[in-house]
Amino acid sequence: MEVFSSTSSQLAIGITFLLQTVLGLWGNFSLLYRYLYLYHTHCRLRVTDLICKHLTIANILVILSKGVPETITTLRLKYFSSDSACRLILYVEKVGRTMSISTTCLLSVFQTVMISPMNSCWKTLKVKAPKYIAFSIAFCWIQCMLVHLVFPLYAIYVSPKRRSTNMTNTRDSGYCTAADLEKISGSLYAALIVFPEMSFSVLIFWATGSMILTLYRHSRRVQYIHKATVPPRPSAESRATQIILLLVSTFMCFHTLSCIFNITLALFHNPSGWLVYITGLISVCFPFISPFLLMS
Repeated sequence: MEVFSSTSSQLAIGITFLLQTVLGLWGNFSLLYRYLYLYHTHCRLRVTDLICKHLTIANILVILSKGVPETITTLRLKYFSSDSACRLILYVEKVGRTMSISTTCLLSVFQTVMISPMNSCWKTLKVKAPKYIAFSIAFCWIQCMLVHLVFPLYAIYVSPKRRSTNMTNTRDSGYCTAADLEKISGSLYAALIVFPEMSFSVLIFWATGSMILTLYRHSRRVQYIHKATVPPRPSAESRATQIILLLVSTFMCFHTLSCIFNITLALFHNPSGWLVYITGLISVCFPFISPFLLMS
């Protein structure tokens, strides 16, 4: 990886990473503490709060595995040269990223179902959906952890001959250098990672559009009923849906940007320092912003 031409530029990026990491960890841990406090005081949490709690945990994993190493590297404090440390950092980051999109998808689809009218095609699922959320979250965690174990195990045990010839191509992520496993197992990577993420993205786009349409129809109906009186204040459910809609829209914006920059990064064997660090900054943006959206 090419280094920055200016020390001041790298210092500015390092300070940006530091602020993003510190504020992101503070926001997510504060929100997680709030959820745990409500749980231990026997307050009844909404189903959406349960999903958001696990989204917060995923955000913490991403910040710890991406924001902290990037901050340390850009400020030239330490370089992670150990191959085992690199594998662990990348594994935690990928699990966090996958859980982030999984829980965001689950949150958006669940809210879409719950705000749908009782005479819609979702009326049966609307009653049953809350009962299966805990199982769905547990399944997502187990699946993410197992899926992302495949690639390190593939590199170590499954294909030593191909590893000796093809894994000479390594990619410098800025804070550690790791083998580019996707080139070894492209079809496996596409089947286990790319296709599910694309499916989640399509579901999120559909759920976002459905929520916008439902809110629009609801507002028109309420305006028609109360047209002769004082305009009504939005209900708690409408406000919660608007916050979730803002959260999901923010996620999709940063996720799309992150995908574009990661694809661009993958096209270069020796990318510039600016490209690597800006990609890192974008990947931590949603975990940094989301707790403040949820606390608003």
